[in-house]
Amino acid sequence: MREMIKMIVVLTVLSSFSGGLLAAVRNKTIDRIEVQQLTFVKGPAIQAILEGASNDPIVDRFKLEYEGGEASFFVGVFNGEPAKIAFESAGKGFGGEIGLMVGVDIKADKIIGVGVTTHSETPGVGSKAQTDPSFTKQFQDMDLMSTFQVKTDGGQIDIITGATITSRGVAIGVTQAGALYKSLKPQIEAKLKEFK
Repeated sequence: MREMIKMIVVLTVLSSFSGGLLAAVRNKTIDRIEVQQLTFVKGPAIQAILEGASNDPIVDRFKLEYEGGEASFFVGVFNGEPAKIAFESAGKGFGGEIGLMVGVDIKADKIIGVGVTTHSETPGVGSKAQTDPSFTKQFQDMDLMSTFQVKTDGGQIDIITGATITSRGVAIGVTQAGALYKSLKPQIEAKLKEFK
């Protein structure tokens, strides 16, 4: 009985120490991980969407909380005005969640670009959502407040051949981005005043 209690105490001490060590490492590296994600995962889509900005949108960013989470907004300054932003959204694809970056012109509420940042879609088929710019280019100049659907569902977006579920996932993600944008627009406009 004494041996068993001794083992339980040792195991509890080791578990507590390991858990504390992992938490400390996570807290120390969380900022570095965010920088790496912004540079290599989300950065290319942000830079493509806000191409021509006179600032660095990855540096000029802010976060807003909403019911259910927190969203990062990347600001693009054009002609001296913070007139365009890009922010994250997601949709459910064939292989799992599809991470998106959606850009919008604040004054017109029009989409300036959509980029796929992360996915687990089938290589060479669903992965074209990220690699084929003609697919995401369909969203350009559309009203972000619209509901987006693929043409097979009566919508306005052509599907990627062989990847209907992926195409639907992107369309749903852009629709959800519009709903988030609509609910946070007053806060977004207030935050953009800080970038003038």
